[in-house]
Amino acid sequence: MPQHRPPLPVLAAPFVVDTVLKRDVFGEIAAGHLANAPDIPVTRRRVGIAARWVRRFAWHLAGREIRALQTLGPVAGTPTLLGVDSEALYRSWIEGTPLHVARPIGNAAYFRDAKRLLRSLHRAGITHNDLAKPQNWLMTPDGKAALIDMQLATFFPRRTRLFRLLAREDLRHLLKHKRSFCREALTASERRMLATKSLPARVWMATFKPVYNMVTRGIFNWSDGEGTRDRMDTDGAAVKARVAADPAIAGFALVPYPYPRQRGVGLYLFAEPSPSIDAPALEQRLRDAPRPRPDLVQVVATLPRDANGTVREDLLRLVAINQVERLAAVAGDDTALAITQRIAEDRRNFTDRRFKR
Repeated sequence: MPQHRPPLPVLAAPFVVDTVLKRDVFGEIAAGHLANAPDIPVTRRRVGIAARWVRRFAWHLAGREIRALQTLGPVAGTPTLLGVDSEALYRSWIEGTPLHVARPIGNAAYFRDAKRLLRSLHRAGITHNDLAKPQNWLMTPDGKAALIDMQLATFFPRRTRLFRLLAREDLRHLLKHKRSFCREALTASERRMLATKSLPARVWMATFKPVYNMVTRGIFNWSDGEGTRDRMDTDGAAVKARVAADPAIAGFALVPYPYPRQRGVGLYLFAEPSPSIDAPALEQRLRDAPRPRPDLVQVVATLPRDANGTVREDLLRLVAINQVERLAAVAGDDTALAITQRIAEDRRNFTDRRFKR
C-alpha cells in the first residue's frame, strides 16, 4: 500500500451554510452546499473557531479524519473529502438515519452490510475507533450501512498487532449493536467474541476510562447519558404532572438529552402555550419552576402532531439530541417536518453526545 499522502483537495466553490448541526469547544459542524451546486449537500467541520486552548488538538483530530477520508476515497458508504482550507474540512453528505433512531430490529441484512463496510475500511488500513457511538452508523434510504465521523480513525500502512487489536474492537462494537437490535442473527463465533474482551479493552475499562469520563464530563461538559431511564421515571414524572396541570400550556413533550457533567441525562421540555399566553413569560416561569424542573425549556408556537393529534415526540427527540439533519428522513409528513424545522432553528442544545443504555 503506498505510504505517500496525496495533496489536499481544494474546494470547488465557496461553502454556503444552511444549518448548524453541532457546536462545542472543538469547533462547529454545519450542513450546507457549494455556491455553484445548491442541490448537492455538503458538510463542513470548522476547526478554526475551536477554543484556543484545544485548537491544536482539534486540528489533530481533523487531520486524522482527513487522512482516513483520503484513504477511503473509493469506499462506498463513507464520506468523500471535498476540500480542506485554513479553517475547515469539507466532506460529502451521506443521507441516512442514525442507528439509534433507525432501530433496525430484526434486520439481519443491515448488519451483514455493516460488516461488509467495516471489512472494506480494514482492508484499506483504516480502523474507525469510535463505533460504540450509534450515531456514527447510518442506515441509508435503501437500507444500506454507512459510516461517518472519522476523527479518531487511524491509518495503518501495515497490518501490525495494534491494527489487528483495534480492528477487532471495531468489530466488537458493531456486534454489540447487532446484539441490541438483531440478537437472533448472531453467529456462534460472534457470540464468543462478545463474551471475550481483548486485553486492551479490559485495561481501558479499568484504568483509562475513568480518566476519560473525568475529562469529558468535567472539562468538555460531555456526557454519555447514563441513568436515562431512572431520571425520566422520577424527575420526569413529576415535571410531566405539573406541566399537564398548567392551564397556560396547550401541549407539551418532555424528552431526554445527554446532559453535561455528572447528571448524565437532561430533561428538555417543549411547550405550546394556550391562546393569549405570553410565550417569553411562560418560558421564564418554566425555567424558574421548583425542582425537579426541566434543564432546557423551549416554548414554541406549535408542536408537530400526527393525524390523530398526538405530539410527535420522535421528531422532538431528534431536536433535543441535536440530530436535526435526520428530521426529513423520519418525519414522513411535510407539515410536521416544517413545524419541527422551525423549532430546530431555535433549539437549545448544540451537542450530540449519545445515550448509553
